[in-house]
Amino acid sequence: MGTAERREAPEKSVAVRSAPARDRKVPGQAGGTHEYADERTREYAARERPGRYGEGVRPAYRPLWVEEPARRRRLPDPVRTSAVRAVLLISVTLIQAMVAFLCTMAGSWLAFPMVISSVVSTVVATWSVVDVWVTRQVWNQRYGVVSEPSSTARSLRRERRAARRRERAARRDQERIPGRGAAGLSHS
Repeated sequence: MGTAERREAPEKSVAVRSAPARDRKVPGQAGGTHEYADERTREYAARERPGRYGEGVRPAYRPLWVEEPARRRRLPDPVRTSAVRAVLLISVTLIQAMVAFLCTMAGSWLAFPMVISSVVSTVVATWSVVDVWVTRQVWNQRYGVVSEPSSTARSLRRERRAARRRERAARRDQERIPGRGAAGLSHS
C-alpha cells in the first residue's frame, strides 16, 4: 500500500491491521487507554493521526549508523597512497601466482610466462611494501614533530635555547667591562 493510499484510509493501516485484535487495546474500549502491544503500532498510529492518538508524540529517531571517533588518526596522504598501491600490487601478484599454479596443473603453455610474470610481480610487490615503510618514515621525519608542552624534544630545545642565551649574556657582559677578561688580560 502506497503513501497516498495510507493517507486516504489511515484506519486501515498495515501496522494496526497486522496486530491481532485481542493483543491491542482499542481506544474507547475497557477504560479507553491508548496502550498497544506492539510499539510500532502505537508510533504508526501517532504519526497517522496526530490529533487523536497523542499530539506531539513522534517516533523515536534511530539513525542508520552511529559515528564513533576513530581509534587511530588517519594516515597521511602520501603514506595512504603508497599503501593503496602496495595492496593493489600484492593482490595482482596473488592472482598471477594462482593462475600460474592452475596453468601448471593443467599443463597449459601459459604456465611458463605466468610463472615468470609472478616472480617479477613478487619483486615489485615487495618493493611496494618497502615503499610504504620508507614513505611513512620520511613523513614522520618531516612532519611528525610532536609540539605538545609535554614533549621531550620541546623541553630539550627549550633548555638548549636558555643555555645559549646565558652564554651570550655572559659574553656580552665580559666584552662590556674592560679589565675583567679571562686571566686578567685586557682586550686592548
